[in-house]
Amino acid sequence: MRRRKPEAHENHERWLVSYADFITLLFAFFVVMFANSNIDKAKARQISESVRQAMEEGRLPTVLAGFLGGTRQFRGEGNTSVRAPEGKERGGAADPSEGMMAELLPSLDVLSQQLKKEIETGQMKISMEARGLVITLRQAAFFPSGGDDIAPERLASLEKVADSIRSLPNQIRLEGHTDAIPIHNARFRSNWELSAARSIAMLELFATRCNIPRTRMAIAGYADTVPVEPNDTDEGRGHNRRVDIVVLNQTGIKTEPKPAPENVSAPAAHAAGSH
Repeated sequence: MRRRKPEAHENHERWLVSYADFITLLFAFFVVMFANSNIDKAKARQISESVRQAMEEGRLPTVLAGFLGGTRQFRGEGNTSVRAPEGKERGGAADPSEGMMAELLPSLDVLSQQLKKEIETGQMKISMEARGLVITLRQAAFFPSGGDDIAPERLASLEKVADSIRSLPNQIRLEGHTDAIPIHNARFRSNWELSAARSIAMLELFATRCNIPRTRMAIAGYADTVPVEPNDTDEGRGHNRRVDIVVLNQTGIKTEPKPAPENVSAPAAHAAGSH
């Protein structure tokens, strides 16, 4: 008589295999989410601090416009970049100056959107440095060769810049630069005078046409002492001939003298014509 094979017992724990796979995938998902949340914490802190400052200083619309405008330009595309000290691209290890740089990031984004055409055509360049937001005006687009008269066709672009910085409480420094070719004509005896004259021209435009208080601005002329490129090519010299509009942050303002209060009256000697 043939013996019957014992029936195999049904395995009631097969579900554990699928469950283990599910738990493994779920764990991987939460690891990815946790990693992303760590990356965004720094950005969240910057946004929170910028909004807090904006509410205190009455410039919340400008900050919100910066956030809603996107962050594409923060990546250093074209002539817009965020730079840490010594010209290094933003990123990597945290730097103590990054907190000071964050206060002007919304303004960087707003200006990058408003001046997109000027940036793409090389007329302007916008960058973030440890001292603040720097808007570079190329001489070829804004000034005649060897002169300090602002080109009338560029006034609309400069008014965009003025509209953005007018809503900020920061001090503004206007810095003139030239190439290394000496100048000596009936108007300017040296590159020092030319660079300073272009800075003054920008100050007068912002004060008279754009209603930015003179007490918020200062001028500087550097001649050819601070080149951004070598002076041995036409392109390099063209980039060195520029005016930088520097919106100073809390780091940059430390090097500036404190302006007198606006309600302080002029001394009698000055009123009589002494200088």
